[in-house]
Amino acid sequence: MSLLRIHSVEPLEGFRLRLRLTNDAVIQRDISALTRGPVLQELRSDSAKFCDARVEGGTVAWENGADLCPDVLIWGGPPPLNSDTVTAAPTMALPRPGTPSRAE
Repeated sequence: MSLLRIHSVEPLEGFRLRLRLTNDAVIQRDISALTRGPVLQELRSDSAKFCDARVEGGTVAWENGADLCPDVLIWGGPPPLNSDTVTAAPTMALPRPGTPSRAE
C-alpha cells in the first residue's frame, strides 16, 4: 500500500497552501494555526520565506529546516487505514486545537 503524499506545493496569501497530491487531487490548507514555535514563527513573520515552500520527502518544507507532517496537511491527522481508495476532499479543513475529530 502506498501512502498518499504531497507532489507539489503553491504558497498562497494568508498562510494557505495549494497542494497537489500523489493521486492528483488538489487541496488547499490554511496552516496559520500550525505556524507556532521558533522555526515556524520565522515563516509567519517573513512572507518571502513562507513563499519559499517546496516539497521534500512527500511533505512541505522550507529552507530554514521547518517542515510539516504530510498526514496533518492531507488528512488533518493520521490517514485512514485504506488510503489507497480514499481521495482527500478539497473542502476538508484542519481541526482546531482542542476540537474532537469527526471519527470520535
